Amino acid sequence: MTDQTEYRQYRFALPPGATDILLVRHGESAPAREDVSFPLLDGHSDPPLADEGEREAQLVGERLAVEPIGAIYVSGLRRTVQTAAPLAEKLGITPAEEPGMREVKLGDWEGGLFRIRVAENHEVAQRMWETQRWDAIPNAESTEDLAARVRAAIERIAAAHPDQHVAVFTHGGVIGQVLAMATESKPFAFIGADNASITQLVVADERWFVRRYNDTAHLHPAFTVRPEPLT
Repeated sequence: MTDQTEYRQYRFALPPGATDILLVRHGESAPAREDVSFPLLDGHSDPPLADEGEREAQLVGERLAVEPIGAIYVSGLRRTVQTAAPLAEKLGITPAEEPGMREVKLGDWEGGLFRIRVAENHEVAQRMWETQRWDAIPNAESTEDLAARVRAAIERIAAAHPDQHVAVFTHGGVIGQVLAMATESKPFAFIGADNASITQLVVADERWFVRRYNDTAHLHPAFTVRPEPLT
């Protein structure tokens, strides 16, 4: 009997020089109210995390602490800084700020008004969903401008970290835009990432691979319940 060569199923490996980017949406932020606007930072709404968001930040920190992460990025908005803090402390890494990964500029609907008008199913919100364009909102950022700044930010991060794993704490609209570009999908196909979810993108030169989307296993009870030690 002659020996036969065996061919196992392919397992993905990071291509040489590529960057493995974990896009983490921030935890739940403070609720919006008609009578009190969120503070702004460079025209972006800048609310802090809600209590639930603080809990989510701890859980995502525990989940990612076992990953071989070489750098942490935040958008500079408070909700990403606060969400990244538990992981940064566990790994002893000081997060770098990448403003290009800040949330979509919502123009006249900043300060929390976007959340309110969407909940009301405002006619402008309906037009936004129908056209899949943020600039259906008066003075909001265009899809083209958002895509350009987000692509530039991803390219900067990838160029700085070849052959490394990087965690980037960012926003739902930004994650949606990244995946729309990576998959050539409709603009709003992936804007539903949950708070504290993990989306995995591999950047290898001009090629972007989506390896994971909206991973929230660490937020589920089965992850948070620890077995009692044996005695």
